[in-house]
Amino acid sequence: MRSFLGGRRSRRLAAVLAIPLAIGLSPLPVLADPSPPVSEVVPDRQPSTAQDGVALIRIIVPDQASVDRLNDMGVDLAEYKKSTDEGIEVHAVLSPQEAQDLRDQGFDLRGVISDQSDFAANQAERSRALASADAAEAATDTLTVLRSEWFTSLDGRRFLSVEVKSSAIDSQTVLTATWDSGPGTAPDSGGTATMSRFTDAGQYMYHRFNSPLAVTEAPTKVTVTSNRGGSVTVNVNKWLGEPRKAPSRHYISDFVDHYMDPTELTERIVALAKEFPKYAEIIDLPNKTNGYRRQAQGQFGTVAASTFYVSSRTFGSEGGNDISVALVNPNAAASPLSVAVTGKDIVVTLATDAAGALSSTAKQVVDAVNANAAASALVSANTYRTNTGAGLVAAAPATRLTDNLKAPASVKREPFQTKALRIGKTRDGSKVGVFLYCQEHAREWVTPLTCLETAERLLRNYSRDHREVVDDLDIFILPTANPDGAHYSMYDFNMQRRNMTNHCPATTGDPAARNSWGVDLNRNFSVGSIFDGYSGASTSCTSDTFAGPAELSEPEARNEVWLTQQFPNIKFAMNTHSYGGYFMWPPGAYKSAGRELLPRVDFGTENYFWEASSHILSAVQAHRGTGIWPGRTGPVPDVLYSAAGNSADEHWFNRGIIGWDFEVGADLYDPATGRFQAVGFQPPFSEGHEEAMEFANGQIAILEVARAFSQDRRRPDSKLRITGGTGTSTSFTFLTNEPANVYYTLDGSRPTLSSPKLAAAGMREGAQQITVNQTVEVRFFAVDIAGNVENNYQPDGNGNNYNDKRVKVGSSH
Repeated sequence: MRSFLGGRRSRRLAAVLAIPLAIGLSPLPVLADPSPPVSEVVPDRQPSTAQDGVALIRIIVPDQASVDRLNDMGVDLAEYKKSTDEGIEVHAVLSPQEAQDLRDQGFDLRGVISDQSDFAANQAERSRALASADAAEAATDTLTVLRSEWFTSLDGRRFLSVEVKSSAIDSQTVLTATWDSGPGTAPDSGGTATMSRFTDAGQYMYHRFNSPLAVTEAPTKVTVTSNRGGSVTVNVNKWLGEPRKAPSRHYISDFVDHYMDPTELTERIVALAKEFPKYAEIIDLPNKTNGYRRQAQGQFGTVAASTFYVSSRTFGSEGGNDISVALVNPNAAASPLSVAVTGKDIVVTLATDAAGALSSTAKQVVDAVNANAAASALVSANTYRTNTGAGLVAAAPATRLTDNLKAPASVKREPFQTKALRIGKTRDGSKVGVFLYCQEHAREWVTPLTCLETAERLLRNYSRDHREVVDDLDIFILPTANPDGAHYSMYDFNMQRRNMTNHCPATTGDPAARNSWGVDLNRNFSVGSIFDGYSGASTSCTSDTFAGPAELSEPEARNEVWLTQQFPNIKFAMNTHSYGGYFMWPPGAYKSAGRELLPRVDFGTENYFWEASSHILSAVQAHRGTGIWPGRTGPVPDVLYSAAGNSADEHWFNRGIIGWDFEVGADLYDPATGRFQAVGFQPPFSEGHEEAMEFANGQIAILEVARAFSQDRRRPDSKLRITGGTGTSTSFTFLTNEPANVYYTLDGSRPTLSSPKLAAAGMREGAQQITVNQTVEVRFFAVDIAGNVENNYQPDGNGNNYNDKRVKVGSSH
């Protein structure tokens, strides 16, 4: 097999495996919102619809069993775990009530990583960036040339260097340079190239070539044009300074300058497909989402016993927001309870007793509204959660129902058409496919930028870099797998993890629970699910790891499955999540009892994961030196915890897709304290930008790994090595020159693909040692991950060109 690391080498690494997924947990004893748990609502506590107080909090536990306990409780754990002197540090998204409940149970909570104030700062920063982009789009930009020079390097080769500043500073501004090939030649005879947007400390500086461009002849003029309409032509001067050696490659990057919602992301990939029709196209995924929409609601009452709420039959955006409800005091004695409807205005006239005092209970009002044909056609009414509604209802002025959604009009409320960008020179299914997908979890704002940055780099660098991967692969990029939830996270509740489909019964449908609805998409798949008995998900509809009412119940999950089924040439995948700086692969789930794992990958595939990891993580590190820790690299359960029903296991076990999982956002080292600090789901954009840049490097490296796989025609080599012996036994194992599986027999029979296969000795322990207590004839052969068989041996044939080694009892090293 051709190594994507530039050489052929063997590795002794443990058998393990995990894959693209992000992680959560199980049944919560409390609601995932600021209001009290259903079981703890008391008559003298006001039901709350407040959103304040939810925060990302550190928890210190003594051991992994305590982490599993939090997981099984359904606590909304982040994809983060770190060993400390005191035990294990994990992070959880908690309301004040949930935090207090955990403290009451003896958990050690250590302070806030981020809260709503951080969310507000991110939103303000994003608004400024969007306003700048809108202003830039409204007018033609002005281009100012800072430098325009050609020079000769030490070996006599000519190079061109140009720096131009645009008045439109947003990342969607693309500048293109065209130059002649000397005096009297055509303006575009020398060549053309897209310029790279250069930023420093998060600020736009100018556009440039990241490294000077090699030119055949010294140009006299260069013309720079902008997609915003600006244009400028200037002379190219010879640089008289000290000559310098130019880098060997020209490469442009940095196409994101603010956090983006799914509407923006989708518009960007649609624009890319339109700009590069020769190499890209849009795929409309077949299952539209539920949409960024909710029923309109109104809640009435001051304590639980007297509280009730009404919900519109239609979504708020489809007329529910136009409904009003008034509770009227008739100001008369012995008046009956009645309901009247005019258009979309519902008036409930409350009953009074003989003394004229209001006497309608919450339950009676609910029953009256639901019994009125005109009213029940518009709304449904319910008492507050599990309360019987025995308290008296007070009069209230007309209250218009609302869906409480705050996104601007640019975010459509109807079901979302999810789109994937397909990139490749040949897109007929004949090339090896790679599926890059991001933002299964809504609150992970950096991840879709990573997918978008990768798409931009592939297409805009095609003429000079990435030509091989675009020519030789079929690449599918899904920037946001969870558009509804991501819109909700961006505009309504930044810690939203799930989609927006509400599967809860009426007893948990009040407005105070609106941040507790939805399905964790990375728990909704069909392999190793909670319905199969695996840990790390919940059947509670208010848990942040709610797996849904059934496997693949959600359109977003079915879209991923459809794509991998529709395009069976997909052999590789990368699921990008945040945060913590992890690199993982399948299996991703286990059953808590006995820690019964989904089957680990075989030893050869495990070593392939590890060797590919070296290449991929080196690419991540190249951007700013971020090193993913060895302890955070490996199969999901080995480095984090169980995640029942995740997408990586779905793609690996059902379709054999080799996949990984990034958790972007590695800890940052603080030299002042000598400690690493976590970055959270939504760091300031300056940090989020750097994470997107470095992990886009990693996604490009995955494409390079996949291309090496597609080009691999080399056959592996294997040999038997004696590792030990006594007077009555001998131990041996097999070595290979690349990741490969070794099949063997000990009885002198011909080895086949049904023969025993070399396994791992244990997690991260290298190859197993085989011990025999009598002299045996060992026959064996190796098969690499691309399917190349050693010596061109045909296991299902009749040939005997396998390896043959006699192992004697008593042999030693």
